[in-house]
Amino acid sequence: MFRSLVWGFYLMDFDSDSGEFSRLHNLFTFHLGIAVALSWLTSLYAAVYAPWVRNIRPLIDPANVGPVESTWSYLFIFPVVLTTAWLISIFGQNLFAQFRLLKNQAVEFAIAAVVAFAMFYLSIDRAVAAMLIGM
Repeated sequence: MFRSLVWGFYLMDFDSDSGEFSRLHNLFTFHLGIAVALSWLTSLYAAVYAPWVRNIRPLIDPANVGPVESTWSYLFIFPVVLTTAWLISIFGQNLFAQFRLLKNQAVEFAIAAVVAFAMFYLSIDRAVAAMLIGM
């Protein structure tokens, strides 16, 4: 199943698990693409209703008088990160197929899905918060 351990990564035999990897990777990439599209659509919709202020955080949470964060960075940082992850996932499929961190591919994809979902949730949460103060 595995050829060797190099720098903490398991090198995979292409004959053993390539079908399972392709199936999981295609499923993950498809769902990440849907999350990216929804994240962008929600953030763009919120940008129409968000006030164009320099410091948006005190408007959302008056107790938070933290660092200045503009509406643009507040709304669009997570969609940009999700888009970057999606593009890396698409164009880096061969690289991801060769290296493994864990012996079980399903666990690796589950961890990636949890991280992607958390980023998607934070993106939607920020957009909804901006929409609520804009209405």
